[in-house]
Amino acid sequence: EEMGIIRDSARRASKLTRQLLAFSRKQVLEIKRLDLNVLVLDLVRLLERMLGEEISIHLELKARRPVIEADQGQIEQVLMNLAVNARDAMEGGGSLTIVTKDLLPGREALASEVKGPCVLLSVSDSGTGMEPQILEHIFDPFYTTKEKGSGTGLGLAMVHGIVKQHQGMITVESSPGRGSTFNIYLPCVQGEPEEEEKGRALMPLGRERILVVDDEPLVRRFVVDTLESLGYKCLAAPSAQAALDLLASLEKEVDLLLTDVVMPDMDGRQLWERVKMEHPGMKVLFMSGYSEDIVSDHGVLDKGLRYLHKPITPGSLADKVRAVLDG
Repeated sequence: EEMGIIRDSARRASKLTRQLLAFSRKQVLEIKRLDLNVLVLDLVRLLERMLGEEISIHLELKARRPVIEADQGQIEQVLMNLAVNARDAMEGGGSLTIVTKDLLPGREALASEVKGPCVLLSVSDSGTGMEPQILEHIFDPFYTTKEKGSGTGLGLAMVHGIVKQHQGMITVESSPGRGSTFNIYLPCVQGEPEEEEKGRALMPLGRERILVVDDEPLVRRFVVDTLESLGYKCLAAPSAQAALDLLASLEKEVDLLLTDVVMPDMDGRQLWERVKMEHPGMKVLFMSGYSEDIVSDHGVLDKGLRYLHKPITPGSLADKVRAVLDG
């Protein structure tokens, strides 16, 4: 039994590390020229749904040279992560301010690590703020101020990794009772932005009920937040057995099972085999950060089953979920 606990702990640590490394410099990026102002505008509708009516969003898109070379999905991940952290700091409501601003070389001491002209992307909240001792570790992997079981502390470490991977830098200003401001400095480039993929404002919506199963709290929360912001009704479970228990207690049917493939107690394919017998009308979408050969070993790529590879972006999640439900 003790060996089993050790094995499960090692597997979990390995998975967490892989998720963090997915945002390291080794990840292959889909780089193109993007207009940062347009990206923010496209994402605002999704952020408004995610944050709720008690939190207002203010935009100050002042940058006149907002073209950056970046991976669109990862810059969206940065904004989503910062928005979720801001929401947690504003339990009674408040305001989130997103600013873009041009910076010239030498005009901003904080941007000294960024070569050449850059654009500032600033995200500020009116929340509780943070103590100096927290700020010292805010970007450390696995550091979290949340209660045990509420998160991994990978969110801001991933944000830091993405920014560094884009040759930028990130700083934070905060004090207790005065909110927090995250400043991101990204190199800007000459030329016109490439043709944008469909904006986040055009992401497909839905009203179906979705059960999200993933043993990693950060991923589970990101997926649920994104889907609920698009209109779906979500239930969440941290394990396959918890998912089975939840389904047994529900009066209404679930339309889609969205499950991780590799989990400690039972893998996603085994969970699906048990679920589909009693819920024949339910559909399934698997997700995993493992390579396709490992996923294939779990039988997920068989028989035309749908599969979503991590790291997940809002656009890929929205499109794939809609495709499975409509298929």
